[in-house]
Amino acid sequence: MDVGEDQVRDALRSGAASVVESPDLFDRVWLSITDDRRLRVQRRAVAGIAACVAAAFAQVVFGFLDHQQGRFLMDWWILELLTNALLIGIAFWLGPLIKRYGKSYAADVFRANPRTGKSFVVLTDVAYYLIFLSYVLFTLTFEPRGGWAATVNASQLQHETSRVAGILLIIGLLHGVNLLVLPVMGRLLTLNRQLDSSTPAGESGD
Repeated sequence: MDVGEDQVRDALRSGAASVVESPDLFDRVWLSITDDRRLRVQRRAVAGIAACVAAAFAQVVFGFLDHQQGRFLMDWWILELLTNALLIGIAFWLGPLIKRYGKSYAADVFRANPRTGKSFVVLTDVAYYLIFLSYVLFTLTFEPRGGWAATVNASQLQHETSRVAGILLIIGLLHGVNLLVLPVMGRLLTLNRQLDSSTPAGESGD
């Protein structure tokens, strides 16, 4: 055995000797495995629910279709109701999804003001659902518009597709602005808190 191998062996032994066994290593590994299993179960459940909802939606669509002379026909108001149901479903799907991944982001931004971060997340949820509700109410149609027919045609399909695309665009833009503005707000709140703590009580009224 040469000198290089002896040095490597001594380095490995000294490194192993300096390692301190963590008393909670097994518990942390077990919790990690448990969390991984729980996430996989949740993902399967979400996928199953999504598949069931999609199948039910497709069943409703085909249930209202009328096949005449080689064409599928549907009354205009049925597609309107289906679009409204789709918009509401998107709202209840996107809301918890954004909140789930936004909590950790808000906690990092407002780590100096955790209560402010929690309040901000709650207020953001309220604003989110208000935007969705107002959008659905603004775009409701109670009678066929110009270019529509008694049954669904290309003009109505284009309008309903634009409704879905419009709310996704609005939420995407608002979410992007939120991601850019939040760090600035968190930084300003932190600076204000530091200034308040560093200002003597006697100087606050000057």
